[in-house]
Amino acid sequence: MELTGHREHGADAVDADVSFIPLSDPDITSAELSAVEALLCSPRISNGPITDAFEKAFAAYLGREYAVAVPSGTIGLLLALKALGIGPGQEVIASPYSFRETVHAISLVGARAVFADVDYWSGALAPSKIEERITANTRAIVGGNPNGHPAPWSELRAIAQRHQLPLLEDSTEAIGSRYKGELVGRFGDIAVFDFAQPLALTCGEGGMVVTDDIDVAVGLRRHRAHRLDERSSVVVSSAAPHQAGMSDLAAALGLAQLKRLDEILERRQLAEQLYNAHMQSFEGIKPPYVGPDVTEVNWFLYLVHLGTRFTRSSRDAIVDDLRIEQVEAAAYCHPLHLQRHYFELGYRHGDFLVTEKIADRALALPFHTHLTDDQVAFIVETMKDASINIGAGAAIY
Repeated sequence: MELTGHREHGADAVDADVSFIPLSDPDITSAELSAVEALLCSPRISNGPITDAFEKAFAAYLGREYAVAVPSGTIGLLLALKALGIGPGQEVIASPYSFRETVHAISLVGARAVFADVDYWSGALAPSKIEERITANTRAIVGGNPNGHPAPWSELRAIAQRHQLPLLEDSTEAIGSRYKGELVGRFGDIAVFDFAQPLALTCGEGGMVVTDDIDVAVGLRRHRAHRLDERSSVVVSSAAPHQAGMSDLAAALGLAQLKRLDEILERRQLAEQLYNAHMQSFEGIKPPYVGPDVTEVNWFLYLVHLGTRFTRSSRDAIVDDLRIEQVEAAAYCHPLHLQRHYFELGYRHGDFLVTEKIADRALALPFHTHLTDDQVAFIVETMKDASINIGAGAAIY
């Protein structure tokens, strides 16, 4: 089976090495090109109506009351924390296991990220590990949907309610996934999305924050940027905004992608099926896991969990071997608590053993709508050969 590409601007527009298989490749059609062209030909390419239209459409897609467009998921979480009044001397519970470093926003507002370990199978925050990390200084819990797999939101919500804490949802990797039949982005008091590559919906750079609380929405907009029609308003002096709005160019691209989102996700699922078929002959890896309350997973990347005989260095060697064969691959996560900023806050190797165990062996492979069956077969065979070179892996269980 072969997936036919949508990139109608493709070979003539870019002089690229056709043998190289990138980690991600956005699904862009004439619809997106026309949307951007129409904006560029209009008399207003910033501070216009397109971003408002994208916000309204995104809120409607999720069934939430308010959506606020931002430049990135990190800025989105930063503004969400500021809207909740969270700052220096306070703590926020978060996961150290993430490809996208959205939780840096906690430090950017002056608060302390207090990490809790994750579930071995899903990679999401483990509810049993959260309550022991809550203190008198805790002001919020940030739960994520790692690599598109929904967190156990019912349990997280119960913990948040028991301790009277706001629950924030990091859905920067998970658009389109469903938990108990509901789309991700509907479970947090505030939810944050990101639209950079390699997300299914991409507009280069950008993000969206959604909520049903009008006070939070007003706070988000106040901290984001002032509108042109507010220049003479007393609102202008009430907060120093971050000038963190989304450009209309990004919004035009995002709005066109949102209209095609179901189609894009369906095509990504076809790529997933190709991988699953070829991976069946690869012994010693953990199969893709879908939790019992998870209705649908739309993966961020195609993630392979290598067997326990593999080390982080052997995983990195496989990445290098794939690169030599013109296949772009990557480690999914370098645990946040082992990065220098958090190391200087006192975190050390061994603090979160489950996170470290799965992060050391998680290998992200190319995942996008333009992959063909032959390409996926080549990627998997190349990975198998590379694993043989460094030693066979045992089952990860």
